[in-house]
Amino acid sequence: MSKTPYSFSVLRYVHDPVTQEFANVGVALYSKQSRYLDAICTANYGRISTMFGEIDGNKFRQTTRYIQERLHSLGAELSTGLPFESNKNIEGILAMVLPPDDSAFQFSRPGTGVGNDLDKALRDLFVRFVERYSSYVEATPRDDDEIWRVYREPLERRHVAQLLAPKRIVAPNYDYEFQHSWKNQHWRVYEPVSFDLLETTSILDKANRWLGRAASLADSNEKFKMYLLLGEPRASSLKTAFVKAQNILNKIACDHELIKENEAEEFAAEVAQELRTHGPDYLR
Repeated sequence: MSKTPYSFSVLRYVHDPVTQEFANVGVALYSKQSRYLDAICTANYGRISTMFGEIDGNKFRQTTRYIQERLHSLGAELSTGLPFESNKNIEGILAMVLPPDDSAFQFSRPGTGVGNDLDKALRDLFVRFVERYSSYVEATPRDDDEIWRVYREPLERRHVAQLLAPKRIVAPNYDYEFQHSWKNQHWRVYEPVSFDLLETTSILDKANRWLGRAASLADSNEKFKMYLLLGEPRASSLKTAFVKAQNILNKIACDHELIKENEAEEFAAEVAQELRTHGPDYLR
């Protein structure tokens, strides 16, 4: 099997534009031949704080999440044949998302490679340029966006992830926007919730916040079923806390279902089947 050529660029967090001190925080990969474009960026800023001192963690997460999701969306357009400037090289494409300037986030000069599996090549590059330098990775919690990636991938393989859209559920005293949803007779809203945290207290507090949020949304006039897509703690010492968190979530009064990571494939298959049976006509 012939290997596919690709270009890649490393996303850097440049703490000081004068000294040009930086840390690698992501990788983007592009293959014109295979109509492939995607990126992996870390949302964990613990190592950055260790290296450079306190930073704005929320802004860091928002920026890396935006870059990753924007490049992923452009890659979806490219792979499906939607209008896309495929004559651009990787530098031109990345400039559409992150114009080169003196900001804290900058892409490196591109490198090149060849591979049979571009998804694997991207993951390998991420490990090589980002994770291998981070002793903080195993200790750092995964956020909700990283948990969504676990569930998104099997949905994408079934070509239904792009059919999910944001939906704001409005109740008399509270409202909340779910990022992934669709409607037949009532709304089905999906929310990734990471319990891969560092402490028992954090896990139980987060479960209780969702219990309270669901109680407020239950007063909405709109009919909906809430699916919480759970991310489990990797630390074995926190497994008991995760069980307690699920017990708390099972007290949610509105129609709901808890999905765990090992059920992601089955969940994606069920969503795809429901969409093809009850969703838009063109899926049937």
